[in-house]
Amino acid sequence: MKPYTRMRVPPGLLAGTAAALALVWGGYALAPGRGATSALVQSAIYLVLLVLTARSPRLKVLIVRSVQRWCINPLMRALFALGLNPLGLAVLETRGRVSGRARRTPVGNGRRGDSFWIIAEHGWRANYVRNIGQDPRVRVRLRVGLRYRWVDGIATVLPEDDPLARQRRIIAWHPLRALNAMNVRVLGADLLTVHVRLLGHEEQAGGGPAGPVPVRTAEQPAARSARRPRSVRAAGTSGSSRIR
Repeated sequence: MKPYTRMRVPPGLLAGTAAALALVWGGYALAPGRGATSALVQSAIYLVLLVLTARSPRLKVLIVRSVQRWCINPLMRALFALGLNPLGLAVLETRGRVSGRARRTPVGNGRRGDSFWIIAEHGWRANYVRNIGQDPRVRVRLRVGLRYRWVDGIATVLPEDDPLARQRRIIAWHPLRALNAMNVRVLGADLLTVHVRLLGHEEQAGGGPAGPVPVRTAEQPAARSARRPRSVRAAGTSGSSRIR
């Protein structure tokens, strides 16, 4: 008989599950007339996710990623296309490490100045994290002023960073960010911090996933804007004198 192995509960999962249950039953307390069936079903889902995280994280990631890929992400992309963003999210665009095509994923809005922070709920299992490992050039669709715009950036995966501490700094008492943080903790199995350095207008000129960033090296000097005069070219080819 195999010895009993203790369940491993990732840090932050219990707090996230408790917050989710409090939100569910708080809504029921405010409107008890609608019945407790919905609250019981949601509570059962959260408890199942808790047990799955502790006993079989890989199975949980498979289930959650399937639901996100086929249900949640298409719905969020459709809302973005209509100009709606009820949860205050952002869209991260990476390049597929195999296909090379643009891949867009809704993520929590963790912008702080010229930095954009993401807490990847599935860690290195997330496709966009692995895409970043292949090509760090990304784009983020953010609200700039009154409109949403694409902003180029350079992403870096930070495995040494504390994702829970980073998440608390991202929230900063913002209700929608707190809601997203709760969902990340409940649905996630291996949190990982990703930092995106947002580029300015000058840096965006040739960057982003749409094309490579031009880099000038000593072996590739800039082309001269002016051509040599015809008389100088003739003198240089006659062999009488050499122009350097």
